Amino acid sequence: MNLPIGHSLFVAWAVVVAVCDCRNRRVSNTLVVAGLAAAFACAGLARGPFGISVTQAALGAVVGLCALLPFFALGVMGAADVKVFAVLGAWCGMHALLGLWVAASLAAGLHAVWLLLATRTRLAAIGRPGAPTFQLGPKRSTPYAACLTVPAIAWIGLHAFAVGVK
Repeated sequence: MNLPIGHSLFVAWAVVVAVCDCRNRRVSNTLVVAGLAAAFACAGLARGPFGISVTQAALGAVVGLCALLPFFALGVMGAADVKVFAVLGAWCGMHALLGLWVAASLAAGLHAVWLLLATRTRLAAIGRPGAPTFQLGPKRSTPYAACLTVPAIAWIGLHAFAVGVK
């Protein structure tokens, strides 16, 4: 099955975001801007994987940004995670964001439990100076941007099969 260009661009962008976040726990602004530009170009040319308009892409980006911005302000989420969610809003539309957020949060929760078990960190020790940190080797925290993009890749796969992409 050959994927149309919009589908291929989306999957390629999402995979690169996931790999960068898992390897380095950071996503470059260049990658974020490239994803946003591609999302709007595909929407403008009616080649987007989810068939949304430029207006829907803009609304999705704004809602995605505003939805996670409070978590960044509270210091519990990185700026790249917020920006990636905004780009996902541009690609997928506002209607997809809640489902992606729930799936990503469940995946992040499982990752956090795995980190606790792998590092044998006790919940009571978290937050105390000198206590074990919430990290595994040099990697700290959960790669939330990857947790956001992986369900989006799965969703595009389901969407492609549902509409019969040829």
